[in-house]
Amino acid sequence: MIIYLGNNLSLHGNTPSSIETLGNLLDKRYAMKRFSSKRNQVLRWLDMMYAIVRYHRTTNVVLIDTYSSLGFYYALGSAFLCRLLSVPYIPILRGGNLKSRLQHNPTLSRFVFGGANLLVAPSGYLLSTFTEFGFSNIQYIPNSIEIGLYEMKKRECIMPKLLWVRSFHKVYSPLMAMRVFEKLLVHYPKAELAMVGPDKDGSFMECKEYARKAGFGERIKFTGVLPKAEWHALSKLYDIFINTTTVDNTPVSVIEAMALGLPVVSTNVGGVPYLIANNVDGVLVESGDVEKMIEKILFLIENSNQAMLIASKARQKAEQFDWNHVKSEWFELLDRFELKK
Repeated sequence: MIIYLGNNLSLHGNTPSSIETLGNLLDKRYAMKRFSSKRNQVLRWLDMMYAIVRYHRTTNVVLIDTYSSLGFYYALGSAFLCRLLSVPYIPILRGGNLKSRLQHNPTLSRFVFGGANLLVAPSGYLLSTFTEFGFSNIQYIPNSIEIGLYEMKKRECIMPKLLWVRSFHKVYSPLMAMRVFEKLLVHYPKAELAMVGPDKDGSFMECKEYARKAGFGERIKFTGVLPKAEWHALSKLYDIFINTTTVDNTPVSVIEAMALGLPVVSTNVGGVPYLIANNVDGVLVESGDVEKMIEKILFLIENSNQAMLIASKARQKAEQFDWNHVKSEWFELLDRFELKK
């Protein structure tokens, strides 16, 4: 049996995380228990710890979605119990800022990652980062999507309609999206922006207040969390996807945008340049550079043929992340633990 530990919080209005998306795919082949859906962070941590203790005798391996901020301590506690109870465990490296954790907490990092049976890096960025810090027990398995669920829209021309899909949190810099849109309105007064995602730290209300003061009116749409099918349908009404994050790994929302045929303009941070080849299958600008992002957006609007070529190559790149390509790597890894459904 697999125990999969992570933030299983979509029933509370959060965007489904990897424990649900990857977990659902693995669950078709393996017996699995997932923890935790507790909304309170302390209760969620305790629920994870209890699961390891309760099921350790029948558990072949524990998968741990490992983040770089508070979520790191879920991994720390889980690693401690797994080592104490002689249960194999595999951290799946999700946090875009894990490099900082390695730098500033080397002893704890060595305990969590050095004692693991294997580390799974979903991006070339974290593969290279952990290798640089001396970890050799690591394997690259990319984030995946089911490409058949993504209908690519071929746009005849690019209109000033921007789409942003992420949690409203300062690390994803939703306010940068607002500032970019404000400058776009100078050039295209009928431009539109849709922002999709849940609030994490009060940034949602901060953005709404910014929009009110700037007088964006109906030019901007805040949808809150949407199921994938709904934001995929919404994407057909927009022509450019913007990603304004300051910290990142390999964002699935960006892979999805590429699959849907949206040209992507993103900040050049973390694992993003490992995903997007600048000016080939997307466009990159430096973190926080509003002027450069608006410049690139205007270029795409005014050069539709180039934008459509980028979108076409982006779709080809996204197809490499199809579950049918990736699943064999997961199956080969997990079958080592003699797992059975």
